[in-house]
Amino acid sequence: MEITAAIRKKVKSLSSAKKRREYGLFIAEGTKCVLDTLPYFRCYMLAATSQWLEKYADRTAGVDVAVATRADMERMSHMSEPPSVLAVYHIPSSAPVDITALSSQLTLALDCIQDPGNLGTIMRVADWMGVHTILASPDTADVYNPKTVQATMGSIARVRVHYLPLPDILRALARSAVPVYGTMLDRTARNIYTFTPQQNAVLVMGNEGRGLSPEVSACVTQKIYIPPYPADAQTAESLNVAVATSIALAQIRQHTYI
Repeated sequence: MEITAAIRKKVKSLSSAKKRREYGLFIAEGTKCVLDTLPYFRCYMLAATSQWLEKYADRTAGVDVAVATRADMERMSHMSEPPSVLAVYHIPSSAPVDITALSSQLTLALDCIQDPGNLGTIMRVADWMGVHTILASPDTADVYNPKTVQATMGSIARVRVHYLPLPDILRALARSAVPVYGTMLDRTARNIYTFTPQQNAVLVMGNEGRGLSPEVSACVTQKIYIPPYPADAQTAESLNVAVATSIALAQIRQHTYI
């Protein structure tokens, strides 16, 4: 594929959710992110410098490759420092959520997580912790936003995000005897360090500023709290949601090693 002015404009426009939906495409940038995702998504175009293509020729067989100049990369990239490679992928079709499968695994649910960087970091954490399904409210950041994709550092290849009304599916899981753990800024909630969680559960994380919405909070079967140290210390008002997710998932998973 030749990198024309029209191609450069199209790739650059993928910063817009409207254009991503219109074209059915999203962008991944940088060597790690591209090499980690290339086997998992249908590639529309891979653009890279000649030096990059020479170094990674064995990883790009069968891919539609376009040799790019630095000027091309600067015009197409969404990063402050243009990378040597970027890939444009077709957005995969959404698969239905399997309630039965969710009933036997640890699942993460996100209620209105609006920052793309936070979403991407949460996906990276989920990947590390063996959580491969995320349920997200419709007002959560777009998983295919370039900032989200970049923050996942390739984990978007292994972690699937399903956008749907959270209260409906959380109630369905609770009816199937699946615990729904909700993190709260409430010191009367259960201390996360003093209870034994189940591994077939849903962990719900709330909005960066407001926490869980009332509708989602009503579906929680066990409220949990990450206390500061010491417990009565005067500290920051709250934790970053990606940091809180890391702590909560690590605490749940550590019980598999005890």
